[in-house]
Amino acid sequence: MDYKKISKEIRKKILKMMFDSQTSHTGSCLSCVEILTYLYFKVLRNQLKENRDRFILSKGHAVAALYATLAQKGFFPEKILNGYCKDGGKLAGHSTKGSVPGVEASTGSLGHGLPMGVGMALAGKRDKKNYRVFVLMSDGECDEGSNWEAILFAAHHKLDNLVAIIDYNKLQAFGRTNEVLNLEPLADKWKAFGWQVKEIDGHNFSEIKKAFSKIPFRKGKPSLIIAHTIKGKGVSFMEGKLEWHYKNLTKDEYEKAIKSL
Repeated sequence: MDYKKISKEIRKKILKMMFDSQTSHTGSCLSCVEILTYLYFKVLRNQLKENRDRFILSKGHAVAALYATLAQKGFFPEKILNGYCKDGGKLAGHSTKGSVPGVEASTGSLGHGLPMGVGMALAGKRDKKNYRVFVLMSDGECDEGSNWEAILFAAHHKLDNLVAIIDYNKLQAFGRTNEVLNLEPLADKWKAFGWQVKEIDGHNFSEIKKAFSKIPFRKGKPSLIIAHTIKGKGVSFMEGKLEWHYKNLTKDEYEKAIKSL
């Protein structure tokens, strides 16, 4: 399967949604495209079935990336994307359960996705189900104390059916993560809390494939993938630029971005 081609189509969808609706978080959406592509086109089992693997987009402000991926995968007609963040449309600007098939949880208030994922994973263990739970987090939301409670809880209960992924693009709403609230040494902190950790280039499909090839990474331990990414990835004038957390696309910028892809 040509994951790079799929990722490019997803990026085009994201840019069109953002331009048409004149909304923000473009950079945050573009940094996680490869992770979403590989999850939905390779990793997640039994999609839309009762015993499906669960996926939670904890960084709910980047939901346009999830909607675009779900449409690309065929969860719903692509024309629904045209209603993103518009009156009468089905797609809100933050992840909203029940809006379209495939959205497991309402998120966007950061620090909630992992605790919900922990609950789902614990329920799966107690009900003797074999589904797995994947939670995609932002780096900025690792500032939230609720996450660290969930990290402790998951390790204590040996939730090896749980995989957290951090979209580590090093930028959050008002600055670089190491300037707002330094997270490092991030991997060592999660390891100290009882998790098994891998670090990868979050845009390199060979590294992504290797990371997801065996889950759990270690029996009896929850798994974490720290995906080093670039905010605005794929659009040259957006890459690594803080302003694309909130900035809207002009017509000229939209056309330039599509050309960049």
